[in-house]
Formats: sequence, structure tokens, C-alpha cells
Amino acid sequence: MICAVVLGAGLSSRMGAQKLLLPFGGKTVIAHIVDQLFASSVDHVYVVVGHQGRKVGEELSGRKVTIVENSAYESGMLSSVRCGLSHLPENCSAILVALGDQPSITPQLVDKMLEAFAATEKRILVPLYNGRRGHPLLISKSYRDEVLTGFDDVGLRGLLHAHPEDVFELTVSSSAVLSDMDCPEDYRRELERIEEQTKKTPRSET
Repeated sequence: MICAVVLGAGLSSRMGAQKLLLPFGGKTVIAHIVDQLFASSVDHVYVVVGHQGRKVGEELSGRKVTIVENSAYESGMLSSVRCGLSHLPENCSAILVALGDQPSITPQLVDKMLEAFAATEKRILVPLYNGRRGHPLLISKSYRDEVLTGFDDVGLRGLLHAHPEDVFELTVSSSAVLSDMDCPEDYRRELERIEEQTKKTPRSET
């Protein structure tokens, strides 16, 4: 089983509003991301909430997601990663750690990552665009306990640095793996991106 853990507990302080609830593609940002994951080969989606967690959870009502509350969300992203990992079932073999503010990820990207992960013996996969590592991150569940107990000061980057021999860098053609949303300028950029994708879709289907 492949599980996705979506990190959606942050304060959105630089955005000036709860960015997960901003309009995006006829939905909200968080609903769009979750639906993209459901359209991929991921088996189950967990969403870790914190700031305005009730509203975020309500936005996903009707979807078969598991909402996980992180009461310590103000302590940083790693606390949300750990919160999500601690709720995974035993039969979850790999975890896709996705950002709740990265709406440009697509089912095609996720499936490409899953296919590459299945084909390699390495247990950590990170997408690479123009030599830069991005998100989401795909890791074997064998690293679950290590993440739960380590890397307090550096987060998941510490896992990559601790096991460089076990990291597979998957080169991708889309800069979306580098694009999250921290401020209003980022949000406008992502809106423009999805508008362009929407324009191109009818032509690509004909």
C-alpha cells in the first residue's frame, strides 16, 4: 500500500490568509491537491491539519481522506511529518510526503515517481528539476522510525543527508516540483500556471 501524507498544518503567516482554503481551479488549494493524489496510484491519503484545522477538514468532507490533527503544528513541519507517519497502517510500504501548498503536482508526476520507486532498489526518491531537488518526497516505510525520532533541527533534509547512497534522484521536466506557495505572489503564479494548463488541455485531447 502506498500512502500519501499531505502537510497542511502551517500558519500561512506570509500569505496573510489560510492558503489551503484559497480558490484554485474551481476548488480550494487543499481540495485540488487531494483530488490530484486520488487521481494517481496512491492508495490512501492522510491530511495533517493544525492552523484552522477544522475548516480544512470540512473542506475535504465527502472525500475518503484521513484527517490527522497536529496539536504541535507551531513547532514546525517535522512535527506534521511525524504526526502523519505515526498514523499510517502497518501494511503501508511507502509514503509520499506532499506539501499542502504545492497545487501544481499532477497524477502523472506522482505515478512517474511511484513507477521509478518500484524499479529501483533505493528507498528514498526525490524529484529533480534543473539540478534542484523538490517535492513531493517518496520514502520507504523502513525509515519511519528514524524520522519519528531524529532530524529535529533539519527535518526531512536530514534523512537525505544521512543516507545519500539510498537516494534516487528522478529527473522531471516540470518546475512544479519546486513551486510551493508562501506569499501572494506565489499564489498568483500558481493561478497563472493552472490557467495555462486549462487552455492547453482541450487541444491535447483532440
